[in-house]
Amino acid sequence: MEFSNFLKLKKILNKRILILGETGSGKTRLTIEIVKFLCSHGYSKDITIIDMAPERMHGIGGRIKDFLTKPLPVRYLTPPNIYPPRTLGKNREEVIKYAYLNYMALKPIIAQFIKNSTRILVVNDLTIYLHAGPLEDILECFKCSETVIANAYYGTRLIDDHGSGISKREKELVKAIFTCMDWVVLLSKEGIKLLKSAESEGNAKQR
Repeated sequence: MEFSNFLKLKKILNKRILILGETGSGKTRLTIEIVKFLCSHGYSKDITIIDMAPERMHGIGGRIKDFLTKPLPVRYLTPPNIYPPRTLGKNREEVIKYAYLNYMALKPIIAQFIKNSTRILVVNDLTIYLHAGPLEDILECFKCSETVIANAYYGTRLIDDHGSGISKREKELVKAIFTCMDWVVLLSKEGIKLLKSAESEGNAKQR
């Protein structure tokens, strides 16, 4: 699938889109392109970005602002510090500690959005929250918006979590999100693959 065919308002608005991929696959860049597209059509004031990503380290991760030369004209929510647990953690305890610190930093931001939501929600690096946070918080966020665009890590490069269990947990919870999405898009070296299509399956089953 060519992404140019996907950049159409009818395929984005009132849909829930999940973008998956390995590290460096272009998840964040693709998310930015969708946001820019929506902004170009006058939806800037309707968009909130919740950026859960850590700063870029060794070519891994990166907040949306790390990929931009100038800020996007949208509401942008992110905590001062987010840690990459599997990159920084040297043992099981440290990985769990960083995952918990991220959860505690992001929880009030999620609560802030639920209290004051916008029509369009964009989440960068959803998996950071799922390392230690409950899936229910994410689903509650999704329910607050008509349109959701989120990206999440889905691969094997970061599978070593020093026995903390966060890799298994994130994969299970990401898969659980599939059922409430309209589009599930997997990025790889071969291009863009649709794991779930709104056109073939109709609207997402759970709202």
